[in-house]
Amino acid sequence: MSVGEQARFDARVRRWRPDLLAQVAALYGDTVDPSAFVDRLLAEAAAAFNARREPLRLLDIERETTPDWFQQHDMIGYVAYADRFGTTLQGVAQRLDHLDELHVKYFHLMKVLRARDGANDGGYAVVDYTDVDPALGTRDDLRALADQLHERGISLCVDVVMNHTAREHRWAQLAREGSQQHRDYYLVYPDRTDPDRYEETLLEVFPTLAPGNFTWDADLQGWVWTTFNTYQWDLNYANPEVFVEILRVMLELANMGVDVLRLDAVAFTWKRFGTNCQNQPEAHLIAQAYRLLLAIAAPGALLKAEAIVPPRELLPYLGVHHLQRPECQLAYHNQLMVHLWSSLASGDARLATQAMGALAPTPHDASWVNYVRCHDDIGWAVSDEDAHAVGISPTAHRAFLAAFFRGDFDGSYATGASFSSNPDSGDERTCGSAAALAGVSSARAAGDDAALDLAMRRLELLYGVLFGFGGIPLIYMGDEVALDSDLSYLADPSLADDSRWMHRPFMPWAIADRRSTEGTVEHRMFGFMQRLIDARRGAAAMSAGGDTTIHRLPDSALFAWSRQHPRHGRFFAVANFSSRWAYAPTATLEHDGFVQPRLLWANGETSVDGDAIHLGPHSLVWFVDDADGPLQPPT
Repeated sequence: MSVGEQARFDARVRRWRPDLLAQVAALYGDTVDPSAFVDRLLAEAAAAFNARREPLRLLDIERETTPDWFQQHDMIGYVAYADRFGTTLQGVAQRLDHLDELHVKYFHLMKVLRARDGANDGGYAVVDYTDVDPALGTRDDLRALADQLHERGISLCVDVVMNHTAREHRWAQLAREGSQQHRDYYLVYPDRTDPDRYEETLLEVFPTLAPGNFTWDADLQGWVWTTFNTYQWDLNYANPEVFVEILRVMLELANMGVDVLRLDAVAFTWKRFGTNCQNQPEAHLIAQAYRLLLAIAAPGALLKAEAIVPPRELLPYLGVHHLQRPECQLAYHNQLMVHLWSSLASGDARLATQAMGALAPTPHDASWVNYVRCHDDIGWAVSDEDAHAVGISPTAHRAFLAAFFRGDFDGSYATGASFSSNPDSGDERTCGSAAALAGVSSARAAGDDAALDLAMRRLELLYGVLFGFGGIPLIYMGDEVALDSDLSYLADPSLADDSRWMHRPFMPWAIADRRSTEGTVEHRMFGFMQRLIDARRGAAAMSAGGDTTIHRLPDSALFAWSRQHPRHGRFFAVANFSSRWAYAPTATLEHDGFVQPRLLWANGETSVDGDAIHLGPHSLVWFVDDADGPLQPPT
């Protein structure tokens, strides 16, 4: 480490050690000497920094200089399974031109690390956090891919499954062989006394696939905490050694070139009697401590929270507490995704307006990751409070959405499937590609051109809102060519009982190549995406770090919002979620402070006169106000 590098490292330690000490004291003060433990953590950080490759250190310096690098309006995201996008990591590298066509700068690559053989929850039952799935390649292949992505200005996101390991993980195997040290890495109980007490307030994540939260293990002669599946053993974060082990994992991945560490199931990391063992204060302290240690050792790396939780419990993962604290820089905007589909099904945006308007402001140094679809099911997380506020039954509405998107509601165009239905609670989740849920698949199958045009407008509307909402918009693999659901998973016994695989297809590159053939659905959707992305890249006001306002308009079909960025001006958008014409008063722009509104982008049938913005079925418009114009150098 050079003198300059040592000075930078020492400055980071001075900046963050006091906060780190407070977090460690709150988490482990009863079991360790907080100061000595912090020194141990900083030694791990120093070792990682010393091992950090020169290109990554230079990237650290660049990103420390521009800490809002991930908040820029041209930060376009793409997410895919590695094996299904490119077969191997080398194959993924050969497909990067496809990302360049979409101006992608953020690439979430899933199922990269070595998971257990057979059923593995889509790769989320990890047996080795720092080894690559052998079918994909090697650690060197991952480093090489990260370097190639960096050369193209693309950041790499990889999952850290921090709540649990596979039961085949080395730690679990050592525990089974009698190691008390490694038994203490997990939550193991000799009888049902404590598990039954916990179960009184625990929820079941997969009530049909994996009922209950504890699994008997004959080798351990104990009940192991298994929130997600019998083969996924929850880690015991009350044990400080577990914290150290996962820190090493994060630092190792960052040094391999991973830019964004997705904290899978971070909400479940702390257990407490009498609660649902989600979103406990200690779960936030854990994330905050990891954030600071990365800021010291690898400041170019970010944390992203995968916390699919109710709205009021979501913002804290971005640091919104009584006093704001650095936590994850990114978090999934699950609420936006749910309410996009809800509005589409009902043709009514009042619930979306209520729910989005009720969210607390996002910290200016953090950002949402927004998505229409992802690799997981859709859980209809409509809050009772929001539903009652607009005069609808939350239970009935959730049941309606589940029925509508599985295609069992009169007039539904969707061809989705149910997932993990729970008759006792009435909870049902939904699977299917975006094209299938928006009606593209059914219209194509019927050969109905008019229905297909309307379905494509629905899909375009969803992505039009997504890209206009600020944060990092994610394109889920295949949506850029309106890919159908894939039912071939039913022929694989290891996958057939998990309907999520219907929207996890292998990328059919022969079909994707139709994006160059005029008159095809693929050409229409890909061309739309490119135009949408060009518009987004031309609207600096959509950079994260500004404020979002949700507008309540007279027409219930309309969802309208604006963004005000302190350096980049104003942005306003309105979307029509119905299949009829709708009208928004132009006075809304004036009330929002627009001086010289300029139409930036429109999709569908739209027009503007003196008094109203006219929007045809499933249409959307974007306006910007750049009255001040760009700053000019002095002459």
